[in-house]
Amino acid sequence: MSASFASALAAARDAAAAQHYPQGTLYVLATPIGNLADISLRALHVLQLVDAIACEDTRHTQTLLRAYGIESRSLLSVHRHNEAEGAQEVVRRLQLGQRVAYASDAGTPGVSDPGARVVAAVVAAGLRVVPLPGASSVTAILSATGGEGEEGGFVFHGFLPAKGGERQQAVEALRQETRSVVLLEAPHRIAALAETLAALGTRRLTVGRELTKQFEQIAALRCEEFPAWLQADAARSRGEFALVLHSVRVESDDAEALRVLQLLLAELPVKTAVRLAAEISGASRNALYQAALQMKGEQP
Repeated sequence: MSASFASALAAARDAAAAQHYPQGTLYVLATPIGNLADISLRALHVLQLVDAIACEDTRHTQTLLRAYGIESRSLLSVHRHNEAEGAQEVVRRLQLGQRVAYASDAGTPGVSDPGARVVAAVVAAGLRVVPLPGASSVTAILSATGGEGEEGGFVFHGFLPAKGGERQQAVEALRQETRSVVLLEAPHRIAALAETLAALGTRRLTVGRELTKQFEQIAALRCEEFPAWLQADAARSRGEFALVLHSVRVESDDAEALRVLQLLLAELPVKTAVRLAAEISGASRNALYQAALQMKGEQP
């Protein structure tokens, strides 16, 4: 443990100890996604307070505790393959009046990580859940895109299917999604994802790699440029990825026009769909045409 974290533990005690932490409660605890400094003071305090920590990987969590100078706690292995059974052990301990934290390996439990089943079991048992918010690759990459999401919000998709055919179908569905979409990907599959997303043509993409870590990289490009960007530097295929497929914008304020255009594009050629959408909604035909090209992944 460094002197910096010794100070952090003292600060955590001073800042959070006066709050009430009820017994028989599950504390859903977000952990850093790479940078150890991205831990909250309240999380540090709760990690010292709880009777047990349910975690995705006990070895990883033990390493995390050592880094912060926190004494060993009772660690329960609750991962993707035993989550249903592990959830019942967590419920049992809570019913005995224990405080239990749940921490996945990185980020917020239940967001493309285990934890959702544990929380559901605790809620079903009529017990309390307290979230301890913190690091998230989803919100981190969204915050670096320059305001994406203001037009209709964003969709969190997470990991696309691993199989080629299913993945292609998923991307075709994303083609019709006009809101921003957040995707996650592992390094061994990023090249395949790049090739698949390239079919979306000129639609804008923000790629986040190794977020919060020493070699963090954030790049803004078009989908069609993604494969070449990866191939230009072997280091770009390393690390965990969070990506934002940017929204398709229509200058008109009439959101109904965009909805009509989406429906028509599913059945008609671009020019016909644009003409009918403009006639139905009264929106600009030029604006709708540009939006249609982005949806279809075609060059203007």
